[in-house]
Amino acid sequence: MHSRIAPTARGGQSGVVRVLVTGASGFVGSRLAPALEEAGHEVRAMTRRPESYSGAGTPVAGDVADEASLRAALEGCQVAYYLVHSLDSADFQERDAEAARAFARAAADAGVGRIVYLGGLGDDADDLSAHLRSRRQVEKLLTGGGVPVTVLRAGIIVGHGGVSWEMTRQLVAHLPAMITPRWVHTRTQPIAVGDVVRYLVGVLDAPEAEGRHFDVGGPEVLEYLEMLTRVAEIQGRRLLIVPVPLLTPQLSSRWLSLVTDVDLQTGRSLIDSMSNEVVVRDDSIRRIVPFDPMPYDDAVLTALGERARARRAARHGNTAAGIGTVR
Repeated sequence: MHSRIAPTARGGQSGVVRVLVTGASGFVGSRLAPALEEAGHEVRAMTRRPESYSGAGTPVAGDVADEASLRAALEGCQVAYYLVHSLDSADFQERDAEAARAFARAAADAGVGRIVYLGGLGDDADDLSAHLRSRRQVEKLLTGGGVPVTVLRAGIIVGHGGVSWEMTRQLVAHLPAMITPRWVHTRTQPIAVGDVVRYLVGVLDAPEAEGRHFDVGGPEVLEYLEMLTRVAEIQGRRLLIVPVPLLTPQLSSRWLSLVTDVDLQTGRSLIDSMSNEVVVRDDSIRRIVPFDPMPYDDAVLTALGERARARRAARHGNTAAGIGTVR
């Protein structure tokens, strides 16, 4: 029997909820943990190196490759946020599948009431990339232990430290002109990382979100080409883009690794996904967690501001202020 969280008069969680945040030092997790604390919840921040963790919440040791450590980290938690992946590994599909199976078993054994997972957008009827197929597989595997799962599916998340955003920013910063493949005309629906966090926190207080998946995105549907050119315009740069239809994903990823600090394996996985349209098909999340998501230009300006503050903090030795490890 899984422990259920008693509803309040508002139909949400009763009082303080003990929450485990996996990947607490990562791109999304480092923002989610303080947001959950601000909302009044008790946060356990799961990390492989708790002795060096300096973020929000109580650090607890845990590794998705070590099921025993997951059981210890999950003990007594009512909700668990699953934010980890192995995209930088060549065998990421197998690693992520095994990790999801282990987490599902550990959550069930610990009596967790709900898992919240941040997955990826993409139409199941499309020929999804290995990256997006893996995200779907993780969704299914997390339900294998019988714990209800709430899934939020996002596309490009804009924020300092996010790998997709950093790829966009660095391409614009380093190249006055680009030779690009056809994926620059693929449509996507970018969302600010702060808005992703608002949705992640919001579904915790929404029992109607249990066992469902939701698409999340910003207010604009853009081609990758427009995303790049608008970042250039915001920074006062001129950018010439020449699409080349025969530029293969392998060549694209090698070129990307030369002009950005995105590693070759991660770049290949992301570029493979750029042939898939990732837009919101169902906006029902807007009625469950109602607010107006940030426009793309505002999200870009916010991310650039975060980067500037992090760089200043690093120069002054205040590493705790520089949030945004890629995750």
